Amino acid sequence: MTTLPVPARRGRPRRGRLLAAAALTAAGLALGPVPAVQAAAPAACTPQTGPYQWQLEKRLGLPEDGRASVADCEAVAALQKQLKLKQTGKADLVTYRMALVDDVRKDPNARKKCPVRSYRVTCIDLTRQVLWVQAGKTGKLLFAPVPVRTGLPGFETRTGWQEIYWRHKDHFSTIYDNAPMPYSQFFNGGQALHGTYHDLFTSGSGGCVNLRVADAEKLWNLLEEGDHLYIYGKKPTTVRAAAAPMSEEDRLVSEYFGSFDIEPSVTPDTPVTPAF
Repeated sequence: MTTLPVPARRGRPRRGRLLAAAALTAAGLALGPVPAVQAAAPAACTPQTGPYQWQLEKRLGLPEDGRASVADCEAVAALQKQLKLKQTGKADLVTYRMALVDDVRKDPNARKKCPVRSYRVTCIDLTRQVLWVQAGKTGKLLFAPVPVRTGLPGFETRTGWQEIYWRHKDHFSTIYDNAPMPYSQFFNGGQALHGTYHDLFTSGSGGCVNLRVADAEKLWNLLEEGDHLYIYGKKPTTVRAAAAPMSEEDRLVSEYFGSFDIEPSVTPDTPVTPAF
């Protein structure tokens, strides 16, 4: 014998269910609408006057008073985000240096100081502490500008035309206690282009042209033995930021890369957390 399934009850819902629904609706109307949950307001940027306050205020079109405000802090933090830096809102050395690199990115040779040749030329501007590679009659940019660290007074990076005569990817210094010199490309005696694990912005070199390791690797992959370098300018001396608007002479110095608060040091490059 087959038992047939009992069909589900169709039609109007039971009276009890209707009364329960009505009661819930009435309760909701009595209590009023549920307030929307508001998102927490973003924390205000805490102003911190940095050593490059005047310079970044000028670059960002802010009131030039040398004192950080909330508006200054927010503008500097936005710039740091654009430059892919830690967003502190403080007008510090790293932000200033990277902002200047960004400023010259499209046309680093606008001043026509680095000779244009049919062959590839690696240009190293000691004054602005920046390196790029160009080639051809138009000076086509093959390697975008990156920040560098060059020799301190008494350990100056040699200027003029140079040529890469030897390369060693995993080199260690024979002068500075076996310090690592990744992606070394030697151009004059013991002076070389190479990566550093040190903070690129807090000291000088013993004559080499230091780059962030990631930049040194990219440059290694582009250049080869026999490549030409042109090194010019003069690394500015260390001066401290003024607490008031600077003189024209000081302003010119301050526009150079890394001219404030750099501790002279030829400490060997020891591996630390890479700054890239």
